[in-house]
Amino acid sequence: MSSVRSLTQQPVGFPMPDWQPRSWPPQEAMSGRYCRLEPLDAQRHGAQLHAAFALTPDESDWTYMAVGPFATEAAYLDYVRGVQDRQDPQHFAVIDLATGQAVGTLAAMRIDPVNGVMEVGSVTFSEKLKRTPAATEAQFLMMRRAFDELGYRRYEWKCDSLNAPSRAAALRLGFQFEGIFRQAVVYKGRNRDTAWYSIIDSEWPALKTAFAQWLAEDNFDDQGHQRRRLSELIAACRQGSSAG
Repeated sequence: MSSVRSLTQQPVGFPMPDWQPRSWPPQEAMSGRYCRLEPLDAQRHGAQLHAAFALTPDESDWTYMAVGPFATEAAYLDYVRGVQDRQDPQHFAVIDLATGQAVGTLAAMRIDPVNGVMEVGSVTFSEKLKRTPAATEAQFLMMRRAFDELGYRRYEWKCDSLNAPSRAAALRLGFQFEGIFRQAVVYKGRNRDTAWYSIIDSEWPALKTAFAQWLAEDNFDDQGHQRRRLSELIAACRQGSSAG
Protein backbone atom coordinates (compact mmCIF):
# COMPACT_ATOMS: atom_id res chain seq x y z
CA MET A 1 0.00 0.00 0.00
CA SER A 2 1.24 3.49 -0.83
CA SER A 3 2.60 5.48 2.11
CA VAL A 4 2.09 8.73 0.19
CA ARG A 5 -1.06 10.58 1.15
CA SER A 6 -3.03 13.37 -0.48
CA LEU A 7 -4.24 16.44 1.37
CA THR A 8 -7.39 14.45 2.10
CA GLN A 9 -5.23 11.60 3.48
CA GLN A 10 -6.01 9.23 0.63
CA PRO A 11 -3.19 7.01 -0.69
CA VAL A 12 -1.72 8.29 -3.98
CA GLY A 13 1.20 7.43 -6.23
CA PHE A 14 4.71 8.63 -5.49
CA PRO A 15 5.35 12.25 -6.53
CA MET A 16 7.10 13.14 -9.80
CA PRO A 17 7.39 16.94 -9.66
CA ASP A 18 10.16 17.12 -12.27
CA TRP A 19 8.58 14.84 -14.87
CA GLN A 20 8.38 16.22 -18.39
CA PRO A 21 6.95 14.57 -21.53
CA ARG A 22 9.62 12.71 -23.46
CA SER A 23 10.62 13.06 -27.09
CA TRP A 24 9.07 11.08 -29.91
CA PRO A 25 11.36 8.19 -30.93
CA PRO A 26 13.46 9.12 -33.96
CA GLN A 27 13.23 6.97 -37.06
CA GLU A 28 16.97 6.42 -37.06
CA ALA A 29 19.14 3.32 -37.26
CA MET A 30 20.46 1.55 -34.15
CA SER A 31 23.69 -0.43 -34.31
CA GLY A 32 25.18 -3.22 -32.23
CA ARG A 33 27.83 -5.90 -32.50
CA TYR A 34 25.68 -8.47 -34.31
CA CYS A 35 22.91 -6.48 -35.96
CA ARG A 36 21.69 -3.08 -37.05
CA LEU A 37 18.11 -1.86 -36.95
CA GLU A 38 17.16 0.26 -39.96
CA PRO A 39 13.84 2.01 -40.63
CA LEU A 40 11.89 -0.47 -42.71
CA ASP A 41 11.97 0.26 -46.45
CA ALA A 42 10.35 -1.84 -49.16
CA GLN A 43 13.00 -1.12 -51.76
CA ARG A 44 15.98 -1.85 -49.51
CA HIS A 45 14.60 -4.66 -47.37
CA GLY A 46 11.41 -6.09 -48.87
CA ALA A 47 12.77 -8.81 -51.16
CA GLN A 48 15.33 -10.00 -48.61
CA LEU A 49 12.72 -10.20 -45.87
CA HIS A 50 10.21 -12.06 -48.00
CA ALA A 51 12.87 -14.62 -48.96
CA ALA A 52 13.92 -15.03 -45.33
CA PHE A 53 10.35 -15.49 -44.12
CA ALA A 54 9.75 -18.07 -46.86
CA LEU A 55 12.24 -20.35 -45.11
CA THR A 56 9.38 -21.26 -42.75
CA PRO A 57 7.20 -23.09 -45.31
CA ASP A 58 4.25 -23.82 -43.03
CA GLU A 59 3.60 -20.08 -42.46
CA SER A 60 3.49 -20.59 -38.70
CA ASP A 61 5.42 -17.35 -38.15
CA TRP A 62 2.25 -15.44 -39.07
CA THR A 63 -0.29 -17.32 -36.92
CA TYR A 64 -0.31 -14.76 -34.11
CA MET A 65 0.39 -11.70 -36.26
CA ALA A 66 -2.35 -9.27 -37.24
CA VAL A 67 -1.14 -9.48 -40.85
CA GLY A 68 0.13 -12.19 -43.19
CA PRO A 69 0.99 -14.67 -44.41
CA PHE A 70 1.89 -13.18 -47.77
CA ALA A 71 1.54 -15.51 -50.74
CA THR A 72 3.85 -13.52 -53.01
CA GLU A 73 6.74 -11.12 -52.78
CA ALA A 74 4.58 -8.47 -54.40
CA ALA A 75 1.97 -8.82 -51.66
CA TYR A 76 4.61 -8.46 -48.96
CA LEU A 77 6.13 -5.42 -50.66
CA ASP A 78 2.69 -3.79 -50.82
CA TYR A 79 2.33 -4.36 -47.08
CA VAL A 80 5.74 -2.85 -46.33
CA ARG A 81 5.04 0.20 -48.49
CA GLY A 82 1.88 0.76 -46.49
CA VAL A 83 3.61 0.78 -43.09
CA GLN A 84 7.14 2.01 -43.72
CA ASP A 85 6.44 5.72 -43.30
CA ARG A 86 4.15 5.50 -40.28
CA GLN A 87 5.12 7.30 -37.09
CA ASP A 88 3.32 4.74 -34.92
CA PRO A 89 4.10 1.90 -35.27
CA GLN A 90 7.68 2.61 -36.29
CA HIS A 91 8.85 -0.50 -38.13
CA PHE A 92 12.50 -1.53 -38.31
CA ALA A 93 14.32 -4.17 -40.34
CA VAL A 94 16.89 -6.26 -38.50
CA ILE A 95 20.11 -6.43 -40.52
CA ASP A 96 22.51 -9.31 -39.81
CA LEU A 97 25.92 -7.62 -39.80
CA ALA A 98 27.66 -10.87 -40.75
CA THR A 99 25.78 -11.08 -44.06
CA GLY A 100 24.36 -7.60 -44.58
CA GLN A 101 20.92 -9.18 -45.12
CA ALA A 102 17.56 -8.16 -43.66
CA VAL A 103 16.38 -11.15 -41.61
CA GLY A 104 13.49 -9.89 -39.48
CA THR A 105 11.40 -6.95 -38.32
CA LEU A 106 10.09 -5.37 -35.14
CA ALA A 107 8.43 -2.09 -34.25
CA ALA A 108 8.09 0.60 -31.61
CA MET A 109 4.37 1.12 -31.15
CA ARG A 110 1.63 2.57 -28.92
CA ILE A 111 4.08 5.39 -28.34
CA ASP A 112 3.06 7.69 -25.48
CA PRO A 113 5.65 10.45 -24.87
CA VAL A 114 3.43 12.26 -22.35
CA ASN A 115 3.63 9.30 -19.97
CA GLY A 116 6.94 7.90 -21.21
CA VAL A 117 5.55 4.56 -22.40
CA MET A 118 6.08 2.52 -25.54
CA GLU A 119 5.61 -1.07 -26.68
CA VAL A 120 7.73 -3.36 -28.81
CA GLY A 121 5.58 -5.31 -31.24
CA SER A 122 5.17 -6.73 -34.73
CA VAL A 123 8.15 -8.95 -33.93
CA THR A 124 8.68 -11.20 -36.95
CA PHE A 125 12.00 -13.06 -36.96
CA SER A 126 12.94 -15.41 -39.78
CA GLU A 127 14.77 -18.71 -39.41
CA LYS A 128 17.98 -16.80 -40.20
CA LEU A 129 17.49 -14.69 -37.07
CA LYS A 130 15.79 -16.88 -34.49
CA ARG A 131 17.95 -18.19 -31.63
CA THR A 132 20.93 -16.03 -32.61
CA PRO A 133 22.79 -13.33 -30.67
CA ALA A 134 21.45 -10.82 -33.21
CA ALA A 135 17.86 -11.65 -32.24
CA THR A 136 18.55 -10.80 -28.60
CA GLU A 137 20.60 -7.77 -29.52
CA ALA A 138 17.78 -6.39 -31.67
CA GLN A 139 15.52 -6.38 -28.60
CA PHE A 140 18.28 -4.83 -26.50
CA LEU A 141 18.79 -2.01 -29.00
CA MET A 142 15.09 -1.14 -28.86
CA MET A 143 15.14 -1.13 -25.05
CA ARG A 144 18.25 1.01 -25.00
CA ARG A 145 16.58 3.60 -27.21
CA ALA A 146 13.52 3.71 -24.98
CA PHE A 147 15.31 3.98 -21.64
CA ASP A 148 18.76 5.44 -22.30
CA GLU A 149 18.20 7.68 -25.32
CA LEU A 150 14.66 8.87 -24.60
CA GLY A 151 14.22 8.45 -20.86
CA TYR A 152 10.95 6.55 -21.08
CA ARG A 153 9.74 4.95 -17.88
CA ARG A 154 7.78 1.93 -19.12
CA TYR A 155 8.39 -0.52 -21.98
CA GLU A 156 5.70 -3.05 -22.87
CA TRP A 157 5.33 -6.43 -24.57
CA LYS A 158 1.92 -7.81 -25.47
CA CYS A 159 0.89 -10.97 -27.26
CA ASP A 160 -1.91 -13.46 -27.74
CA SER A 161 -2.14 -15.36 -24.46
CA LEU A 162 -1.99 -18.62 -26.48
CA ASN A 163 1.32 -17.66 -28.11
CA ALA A 164 3.60 -19.71 -25.89
CA PRO A 165 6.88 -18.87 -27.71
CA SER A 166 6.21 -15.13 -27.43
CA ARG A 167 5.36 -15.39 -23.75
CA ALA A 168 8.55 -17.38 -23.09
CA ALA A 169 10.58 -14.81 -25.03
CA ALA A 170 9.18 -11.96 -22.93
CA LEU A 171 10.22 -13.66 -19.70
CA ARG A 172 13.66 -14.55 -21.06
CA LEU A 173 14.23 -10.91 -21.99
CA GLY A 174 13.42 -9.74 -18.47
CA PHE A 175 9.83 -8.55 -18.85
CA GLN A 176 7.51 -8.95 -15.87
CA PHE A 177 4.14 -10.62 -16.43
CA GLU A 178 1.25 -8.33 -15.46
CA GLY A 179 -1.86 -10.31 -16.36
CA ILE A 180 -4.37 -11.25 -19.05
CA PHE A 181 -6.74 -8.79 -20.68
CA ARG A 182 -9.66 -11.02 -21.60
CA GLN A 183 -11.32 -10.61 -25.01
CA ALA A 184 -9.11 -7.64 -25.74
CA VAL A 185 -8.78 -7.97 -29.52
CA VAL A 186 -10.51 -9.52 -32.53
CA TYR A 187 -8.08 -10.43 -35.31
CA LYS A 188 -8.17 -12.77 -38.25
CA GLY A 189 -11.77 -13.56 -37.34
CA ARG A 190 -10.98 -14.87 -33.87
CA ASN A 191 -10.72 -13.71 -30.26
CA ARG A 192 -7.48 -12.72 -28.58
CA ASP A 193 -6.95 -12.66 -24.85
CA THR A 194 -3.86 -10.49 -24.49
CA ALA A 195 -0.96 -11.26 -22.14
CA TRP A 196 0.72 -8.08 -20.85
CA TYR A 197 4.37 -7.74 -19.82
CA SER A 198 6.53 -4.76 -18.96
CA ILE A 199 9.92 -3.44 -17.94
CA ILE A 200 10.08 -0.19 -15.97
CA ASP A 201 12.94 2.26 -15.71
CA SER A 202 14.03 1.19 -12.22
CA GLU A 203 14.57 -2.35 -13.53
CA TRP A 204 16.55 -1.27 -16.58
CA PRO A 205 20.05 -0.79 -15.06
CA ALA A 206 20.26 -4.42 -13.90
CA LEU A 207 18.83 -5.69 -17.19
CA LYS A 208 21.20 -3.51 -19.21
CA THR A 209 24.18 -4.98 -17.37
CA ALA A 210 22.93 -8.53 -17.96
CA PHE A 211 22.39 -7.92 -21.68
CA ALA A 212 25.87 -6.42 -22.02
CA GLN A 213 27.39 -9.46 -20.33
CA TRP A 214 25.42 -11.90 -22.47
CA LEU A 215 26.20 -10.12 -25.74
CA ALA A 216 29.91 -9.83 -24.94
CA GLU A 217 32.18 -11.66 -27.36
CA ASP A 218 33.70 -13.81 -24.60
CA ASN A 219 30.27 -15.21 -23.69
CA PHE A 220 30.34 -17.35 -26.86
CA ASP A 221 32.68 -20.21 -27.67
CA ASP A 222 34.30 -20.88 -31.04
CA GLN A 223 31.13 -22.61 -32.24
CA GLY A 224 28.97 -19.66 -31.24
CA HIS A 225 27.39 -21.40 -28.26
CA GLN A 226 26.59 -19.27 -25.22
CA ARG A 227 28.64 -19.86 -22.09
CA ARG A 228 26.07 -18.31 -19.73
CA ARG A 229 22.34 -18.05 -20.28
CA LEU A 230 20.69 -14.66 -20.36
CA SER A 231 18.22 -15.73 -17.67
CA GLU A 232 21.11 -16.58 -15.33
CA LEU A 233 22.79 -13.24 -15.90
CA ILE A 234 19.52 -11.34 -15.39
CA ALA A 235 18.88 -13.17 -12.11
CA ALA A 236 22.41 -12.43 -10.88
CA CYS A 237 22.22 -8.75 -11.84
CA ARG A 238 18.84 -8.37 -10.20
CA GLN A 239 20.12 -9.97 -7.03
CA GLY A 240 23.13 -7.69 -7.03
CA SER A 241 20.93 -4.66 -7.58
CA SER A 242 18.60 -5.54 -4.71
CA ALA A 243 21.53 -6.30 -2.41
CA GLY A 244 23.03 -2.90 -3.15
